Amino acid sequence: MSTKRNVYVWAMRILMWLASGITAALTLFLVGYVLVQGIPNITWEFLSTKPSYLSDTIGILPDILNTVYIVIATLVIVIPLGVGAAVYLTEYATNKKVVGIIEYAAEALSGIPSIIYGLVGMLMFSNNFGTCLMAGALTLAIMNLPTIMRNTQESLKTVPQSYREGAFGLGAGKWRVIRTVVLPNCIDGVITGCILSAGRILGESAALLFTAGFAHSLNGFVAGLGSSGATLTVAMYVYAKERGEFGVAFGIAAILMMLAFLINLSATAVAKHFRKKNAE
Repeated sequence: MSTKRNVYVWAMRILMWLASGITAALTLFLVGYVLVQGIPNITWEFLSTKPSYLSDTIGILPDILNTVYIVIATLVIVIPLGVGAAVYLTEYATNKKVVGIIEYAAEALSGIPSIIYGLVGMLMFSNNFGTCLMAGALTLAIMNLPTIMRNTQESLKTVPQSYREGAFGLGAGKWRVIRTVVLPNCIDGVITGCILSAGRILGESAALLFTAGFAHSLNGFVAGLGSSGATLTVAMYVYAKERGEFGVAFGIAAILMMLAFLINLSATAVAKHFRKKNAE
């Protein structure tokens, strides 16, 4: 019996090592292939100019700025909504059925394909505001609302109930307890969820194809939100699919991959910083 169990244990270990090795190999291959193909196409002119059809110049500065604009606008909209909804559901709501319905709706929203969000965003926002970055930001805010809300909820639940009871015992009100005791002790999870949502916004393309448009013009923040604009992911689609410029597409892909890596690294660093701060 022990021999059979040892064989079973070793077989499972080998299978787990094999699965882990295949996963790591595929990830490294994908990252390495994109970087090898993309980095040679990245130049200062590529990063600092806009496309010029007269001189056949290809630049992605407008796409970089559009990406920054839409990330900022989306986070400004979704963070107050997501965090506020999570605080209400965790700290104030008493009707468990209503809480369960809202949580179920949030889970359902997180599973809807992004192309459907794009279609709904086009009908709701683009038809009212026009095809512009703001329409894309509103669409992405709806997409990322479940992520912010659920991450914040889980972070709030990790705060021990004794912290709340101690603050109430000292005479603090409900909102003061949440503001000074609960949120500071779960801020690492909230910030991590926000940064991960920023990563999802950065990599979204399907929803923006319907709502934000394809323009490559340079605009300021306010003017840019009110006009059509291509983000990096949309520009990559246009250059690869519509124009056959695969070198440019790989260059954009390499930039996106490096940005995603920086965002994930930032999320890890922020989480560690606040965990260390709370431990002290």
